[in-house]
Amino acid sequence: MVPQDIAAAQRILIVDDEADITALVAYHLAKAGYRVTTATGGREALDAARDERPDAVILDLMLPDLSGYEVLAELRRRDETRQIGVLLLTARREEADRIRGLSLGADDYLPKPFSPPELVLRVGAVLRRLRAPAGAVGGRLSAGPIVLDTAAHRLTLDGVEIVLTATEFKLLRTLLEREGRVQSRAQLLETVWHAQPDIRTRTVDMHLQRLRRKLGPVGGWIETVRGAGYRFRRAERG
Repeated sequence: MVPQDIAAAQRILIVDDEADITALVAYHLAKAGYRVTTATGGREALDAARDERPDAVILDLMLPDLSGYEVLAELRRRDETRQIGVLLLTARREEADRIRGLSLGADDYLPKPFSPPELVLRVGAVLRRLRAPAGAVGGRLSAGPIVLDTAAHRLTLDGVEIVLTATEFKLLRTLLEREGRVQSRAQLLETVWHAQPDIRTRTVDMHLQRLRRKLGPVGGWIETVRGAGYRFRRAERG
């Protein structure tokens, strides 16, 4: 459970047109110490996200005006809302729905019916990841034992230098800068290879396999999100 003194400083926006679901979620989040606001439609949610700047949004996919997918895409498009955590909470349980949501930039996905204590824990996990992204200090990105010196184009792992190709370096940098967010192969192709026409999505997979091997055990922090892409997420430490 998130300590209440930490949770109290964080605002959660619940977006759902089912009053009983909204009330249930709001009760358990408020009990955990979060400040809670609600919206019943997509346009109302986008206005609230812009005006209130919540730390996270719990978003239903089936809304009366805009779909949850449309809301999510718009949140990720806008500069002022793209860093807000988003947890999809929906009765749509198909793998294709989950993959689509993660591809659009959702941080987590929980199907209905759900366990309220699990929901609170998942919200806390999303917020922890967002509070502690790869730190950038003096031209360096760091995450656990990984230190990426962007000026010197140098990677060290637990103080030991690891030689990367220019492409591997750019891939790792992109994933670190977007920690916790799923990056589709198309996004990585656009960022790293500038969507060159002769580069195929299989190339992304091959480069990431080599990068994982070079990172050793920490390579597991680069997760494959089936059907969606890749995400850098540090393993929880006990």
